[in-house]
This record gives sequence, C-alpha cells and structure tokens, in this order.
Amino acid sequence: MSHHASGPNFGFPRGDARLDMTDLYAFTNPGDAGKSILVLNVHPSVAVNPPGLTTKEPFKPEALYEIKIDTDGDAIADLAYSVQFASSEDGKQTATLRRTQGARAAAVCDDGEVLVEAAPVSVGREAPVTRAGDCRLFCGWRSDPFFFDANGLFNNMQFTGDDFFADKNVCSIVLEVPNAALGTNVVGLWARTLAKTGEGWIQADRGGRPMQAVFLPGEEREAYLSGEPADDDRFIGVFAHALEHAGGYTPEDAVGVARTLLPDMLSYDPRGPARFPHNGRTLTDDVVDVFFSMLTNGKVTGDKVGPHGDLLDEFPYLGPPHE
Repeated sequence: MSHHASGPNFGFPRGDARLDMTDLYAFTNPGDAGKSILVLNVHPSVAVNPPGLTTKEPFKPEALYEIKIDTDGDAIADLAYSVQFASSEDGKQTATLRRTQGARAAAVCDDGEVLVEAAPVSVGREAPVTRAGDCRLFCGWRSDPFFFDANGLFNNMQFTGDDFFADKNVCSIVLEVPNAALGTNVVGLWARTLAKTGEGWIQADRGGRPMQAVFLPGEEREAYLSGEPADDDRFIGVFAHALEHAGGYTPEDAVGVARTLLPDMLSYDPRGPARFPHNGRTLTDDVVDVFFSMLTNGKVTGDKVGPHGDLLDEFPYLGPPHE
C-alpha cells in the first residue's frame, strides 16, 4: 500500500495518521511544459490496524511537511519546500509555504523564505488555490489517486481487481513551480514529515519511490523511516534479503536490484515526459504493477486495478474528496 500505513504493524508513524506520508508525485503541467507539479499526499482517511476512520483534522499543526530536492546527485537536499499548518478556534486550518535553498535545505526547514502565508486548507469539495508569484498551492482533503487491490495482497497476492482506495481520501499538498526553480538537470525528490516534540523536531516518515518503504525494510522499518537518502546504502542488505525471499532472486541479483531502489528518491527530469519508474510519477502511473513485478521477479505482474476516473484536468488535479 504505497506509504498508506508505513509504521509498525501497518500502523501510522508515531501513531498519528496525519504524519503518515502516502505518496509523492512529480510531473510537468499538462498545459504548460515550463512548470512542474509536485504532490505530497499524507493522512489516509482510513486506518488498517486497527481498521476504522482517522481524524477529520487534515494536517497536524505541530508538524512540518517537507519536499526535499537534490540537484547535484549526492542524495543531500539543495532545495526544500516546507509547509506548516495552523488551526483556529473554529477548527479551520491555514498553511504557510516556505522555500529553503543551499546547505540549509538539508536540515529542518521551518524558517526559510515565506512564499505563501495563511493559505486556506480545504475540508470540502471546493479546491481553493493560492497564487504567489510564479507558484500555486493547494492544501486539503482530496480523493486518493492511489489505486491497488489491497485486500488481494492480504489474500496471498490473489488479486481480483477490487480497488480498496476507490472511495478513500487523503490530505494533499499540491505545489506548482517553474521548472527553472528546480535547476537545469535531473533532480532527486523525496518527502518527509516531522513532529515537534519536547526534544525538537523528530522525523516521522519519509520516502520518494512508492511501495518500498512498506514492503522491504522489514524489522528495520523504523530506522528506515527516520533515515536520510544519503545513508541508504546501509539498507541494501536488508532490501536484498527481502527480495531473495519474495522473488527468489540469487543473492547477487538481489543486491543488484536493491541498489536500483536506493537511495530512496524519485528521479525527475522536468525537460521530458513523466512516467514512473523512469522519470517522476504521474497520478495515473501504475506503480503497483511495476513494484510487484520487481518484488516477485516477474511472478506477479499486476493487480487488475487501473487509475481512478475522478482526476481533474486542471490544478490541483486530484478529484474532490468522497463523503
């Protein structure tokens, strides 16, 4: 399930659904190839363990939501977009978007350049968009674009095409920026959520590529979720062991495949068409089929589920939330 319940025992990081990162997308604006769309989805509307609805509050006020961007290939952020949320007494939320550049982008980015302040957070079907210079921002509940026969997974990978996520929601941060803001080369993207504690900021969840944070770290999951892409070599052996078990890979081949998955970043070149796993990720890319084909070494090639039909043709592209 992508990152939908990436914490221990299919729970949420730090026990808080609002800190759970579900998916990261990057693609060029379909109507303007000079701009890129970055989508960070968090907070699934439904929990798996224990099953049931999560909180209605979209984002955690005492949290930080970051999209990290590596522009020079060293798996260390050179640019970051971060969003913090504030809740008023009537329960409404607003968002503040910041941009941090240079060496500071690799750290906690709660004090960068403010691009947008007090943007409204949507809790209904409406999609209020805030413009600031050459950026656009949307934050709020949306229909979850992720598609997967999750129940088939728990039935020994006997997939029937039953899309568990067809009527589910997530909380989305959708950002449009000029391609020039991302640099002139291929970039590496990942996102993370951080919680404010008495000891300072604590990383709760992170990831760039879909699915793997749930299925491959095994007993090292908490260490993985709290880690950094620049240190991901330490998980190659863990990933390889999981691949040997799930796909029957030889030890050598398993290590080779694991190296293609780490560091955990989404490679994106805004100069070309987006399609996972080669370049970024669109809202209709069938990442489940790609992942399970790799995980099982070709034994399972699909779950018989396709993209959702409620996507929009315009910003913020994700459909309105389900009731």
